[in-house]
Amino acid sequence: MLEVAHLVKAFGGVRAVDDVSFTLRERTITGLIGPNGAGKTTLFDTVAGMHRPTSGHIAFRGRRLAGLAPHRIFHLGLVRTFQIPRPFPEMTVLENVMVVPARQSGERFWNNWIARARVRSEERALRARAQEVLAFFELERLAGDRAKNLSGGQQKLLELARVLMAEPQLALLDEPGAGVNPTLLQTIVDKLRALNARGITFLVIEHNMDFVMSLCDPILVMAQGRLIQQGNAEQVRSDPRVLDAYLGGAAA
Repeated sequence: MLEVAHLVKAFGGVRAVDDVSFTLRERTITGLIGPNGAGKTTLFDTVAGMHRPTSGHIAFRGRRLAGLAPHRIFHLGLVRTFQIPRPFPEMTVLENVMVVPARQSGERFWNNWIARARVRSEERALRARAQEVLAFFELERLAGDRAKNLSGGQQKLLELARVLMAEPQLALLDEPGAGVNPTLLQTIVDKLRALNARGITFLVIEHNMDFVMSLCDPILVMAQGRLIQQGNAEQVRSDPRVLDAYLGGAAA
């Protein structure tokens, strides 16, 4: 589904992503781990179009992504979330989910006068769909609350609700478990498994090792901008290069 080959993203003389290559198979949940500063989020940003690669190749279902704007990549079916959720804070939870689908008739100024019936019909359908999505994530009771009033964990669920509303083929999730209490974290794990069973492929950055080891296969490991290991949980857990990256040579 996704092919990354010899990808480099440099900022001045610093290679934040340094000759990284991997492929993602469809309908998998792939983990991306590594110590702080390893280049994980820069890799996400480059794949999603927020950074133009310095060199290398990125293809999604055979189509080159390098140079495409983020919204065009979104329209291809590849979406991403952020480590710190970015909802529209003054909009309600329901509105945050309804705004996601692209090319809504109501987004065109004159349609609100010359095509009112179509706009209203679309909005009714979107509202019904958004309510279903919020129910799936157990957020329906908060539908009328402003997004800024949600807890950190609830905002993570709202991010996932927006992902589902986009109906993507591939979702890049940046630390979906960060700052989430154990009960809510288990809810997120369960929802990701359910969405994966529906056909959504995931690439997940996460620092919670229990989360990664129980949910992800394969697992990619980055350190200092490079990909140093890719394999299953046991292979990653027992690799001395991974221990060295996390703990340092002496401790490892």
